[in-house]
Amino acid sequence: MAGGTGFLLALFLLLLPLHCAIAEKNAYSVSCLAIVLVLILLNTISCKTYNTSFSFCCKLTTLPFIVFLGKLDFCCLQVYIVYMGGREKEDLNVIQNSHHEILSDVLGSKEGATESILYSYKHGFSGFAALLTPSQARLIEGAGIFTIVLFYLVLGISWNTYTSLKTAEYTGVVRVMPHRILNLHTTRSWDFLGLNFKSVHGVLPQSKLGDGSIIGVLDTGIWPESESFKDDGVGEVPLKWKGVCQEGEQFNSSNCNRKIIGARWYVKGYNAEVGKLNTNGGIEFLSPRDAVGHGTHTASTAAGAFVRDASFMGLARGVARGGAPLARLAMYKVCWATGGCSSADILAAFDDAIFDGVDILSISLGSSPPLSPYVDDALAVGSFHAVTKGVTVVCSAGNSGPYSQSVIGGAPWMLTVAAATIDRLFPTAITLGNNQTLVGQALYVGKHSGQAYQMVFSEDIALSSSDNVKARSCEAGSLNATLAKGKVVLCFQSHDQRSLDVAISTITKVKGAGIVFAKFPTKDTTTSLSIPSVQVDTEIGTKILLYIQSARNPTVRFSHTRTILGTTMSPEIAFFSSRGPSSLSPAILKPDIAAPGVNILAAWSPASKLEKSGHQVHLNFKLESGTSMACPHVSGIAALLRSLHPDWSPAAIKSAIVTTATIEDTYGQKIVEEGAPHKPADPFDYGGGHVNPSRAADPGLIYDTSISDYISFLCSMGYNSSAIRLMTQRHTTCDREFKLMENLNLPSISVPNLSKRLRVFRTVSNVGDVNAVYTAQVESPAGVDVSVRPRVLSFNATVRKLTYSVTFKPLLRVQGRYSFGSLTWKDGFHTVRIPIAVRVVIHNFYADMN
Repeated sequence: MAGGTGFLLALFLLLLPLHCAIAEKNAYSVSCLAIVLVLILLNTISCKTYNTSFSFCCKLTTLPFIVFLGKLDFCCLQVYIVYMGGREKEDLNVIQNSHHEILSDVLGSKEGATESILYSYKHGFSGFAALLTPSQARLIEGAGIFTIVLFYLVLGISWNTYTSLKTAEYTGVVRVMPHRILNLHTTRSWDFLGLNFKSVHGVLPQSKLGDGSIIGVLDTGIWPESESFKDDGVGEVPLKWKGVCQEGEQFNSSNCNRKIIGARWYVKGYNAEVGKLNTNGGIEFLSPRDAVGHGTHTASTAAGAFVRDASFMGLARGVARGGAPLARLAMYKVCWATGGCSSADILAAFDDAIFDGVDILSISLGSSPPLSPYVDDALAVGSFHAVTKGVTVVCSAGNSGPYSQSVIGGAPWMLTVAAATIDRLFPTAITLGNNQTLVGQALYVGKHSGQAYQMVFSEDIALSSSDNVKARSCEAGSLNATLAKGKVVLCFQSHDQRSLDVAISTITKVKGAGIVFAKFPTKDTTTSLSIPSVQVDTEIGTKILLYIQSARNPTVRFSHTRTILGTTMSPEIAFFSSRGPSSLSPAILKPDIAAPGVNILAAWSPASKLEKSGHQVHLNFKLESGTSMACPHVSGIAALLRSLHPDWSPAAIKSAIVTTATIEDTYGQKIVEEGAPHKPADPFDYGGGHVNPSRAADPGLIYDTSISDYISFLCSMGYNSSAIRLMTQRHTTCDREFKLMENLNLPSISVPNLSKRLRVFRTVSNVGDVNAVYTAQVESPAGVDVSVRPRVLSFNATVRKLTYSVTFKPLLRVQGRYSFGSLTWKDGFHTVRIPIAVRVVIHNFYADMN
């Protein structure tokens, strides 16, 4: 009887999961998943309950589970990055073979490994990117639920036996990272920063315009024919350079020169994750050639040559140049016109850039919060290894402002840049039918100047199917095309729709003649070539609305947009620029610095077409805004400092830039930020302040951060010792006595949880006059007592480095908010300032509430 029952149970166990594995189209269906999980348990019990004569049935019923689990897992083939830490001094072929051996072991064949692997990282660090299933990825890292099911419940192998056989082979694996797709985040700006040729003692002539420095750019590629990349007057390629000029579609080795000395492109990770890139439509090139414009813009901002009479269709006319005009450029194309930048491709670019010999890496891309752990973040991992090899890594802070905790690039070894305005405006006069003239901002250069148009309020021409709020902000599909046709439409931003670009698209689709868009005050201006598009603040928008409501036949005329210099208070922190504190590591103050990032003119790719009056326009220069534009400004300055001080570490360059920044605008007033409303800026807006390249060349003191500081940081983040040891290639034991994150030798102090007296330390190195004496000046954050010991630092020929302490004591027992201050060292010539951010808290706030 038992044998017959066992046979029927075995048959039942065989057929149901087999149906799920083969017949069911969706292996993830709740019914299939529930059936299989229950039957796994029944299968295990039955196999252990009946005698050994039943063993054949047990083995037979195992098969459909394997089929099902295989279907469930292999439908999820995706890109994983197997990170193996710092590279030991091994032969490159040995490292690459070790990657293939791991894959061959997991996949069961060398052929499978060859097909699976996308990149083998072997220069700056060790690891690889490959197409794997989730369980294969977990197998490499250690374990997984399906592995446990198959090997423990079904096959009867003990888990201890399994792990001893497998994980011992992969002890070099630090982390298996999930693959991610990241996003892309100047005639006047360099003069605004004081980088000119008027003084022979200025940083430009002293640094020989950045000659000798090599800036690597991770972006959308480069347009090599641009005048910004001509190599007139540029010397021979530096002897240390090991890079290549990788060929591809419409790009060959002749496109490189003494300015663009290297170019590579990376698409394997993108293809594996998103699907094979199709370039037949002419919107992209499988080569380093830029189809978007973003990479050409950032590269020319950092190190573009002198181009006379550059402009955006007549606006912002002048001499365009990069910050380090004689620095060399190497482009690493990791982002594509169809959207996104693959983390596997980004790591491959880091690996090659370290090998090639770049001095600076400029990275205007990233992903918005929530942030990944630093050991899972391709930018953090790649930049760590670059910095340990002496490469300064500059990244954009993100465009998710003005909201708190939106900043990215939080790792202490990165130089994170916020965006600020410059003193250039593009005013456009709006003349109403009652002859009242108001002024907005625009980047419109069309032929409609002086023509009178009928004007309507968007809410008055809403579709019956749309609500008033959507129509008021000119959301897509909200307006009546018949009533909008041929008219200028007044729109107001809403909570959900703040974009002038969206409103322009809406008005264009309903064949409107133009748009006036009222929004919060900001100097960031949107390009529109198709219709007149003027941006005003809400006060002016309200005046226009009152005119529309009172006039029987309201009309409006637009003037030509003009370029005005030097008459506006700048810099201001841009509305869109992401703010601190870091949501991942608030004890590391971010952003580090602010730089010009609003309406920046730089080279552009003519392949990136714009529409103007129904015709395609090919631009060689374009005005763009974003922290993407701010980042290469600091990259160019870092290249100048690298040429001027070739022995400085990346941390020293970062320190010089942060500690010499200004917190005042060109009129001597405190810098403000374009918030809602505007307010005085603080370190979470701009870090140390707005970059001042002339002062950064001679900072007096520097805060040099060592690899041991970064190890302390990783330990304080809770990462285990073995992972850190593999990542840093240094013996590491993290324990409770490891020094606080606040003690990292950074040019800033952030204390996110001050509940009692706290003492932190900093060490400064004298890079100025040998016999220098510095005195401390403290601006204490509100509600906090701050004391410095010693208050005087005396340097001489034998004493080049000194340590001081800063003690913080809360004056209130309250669950508070952040307040800000600073610590400045002065010697009569140098002013070395670091920002301070402190939040007073009650130690056990939640417990005290009960």
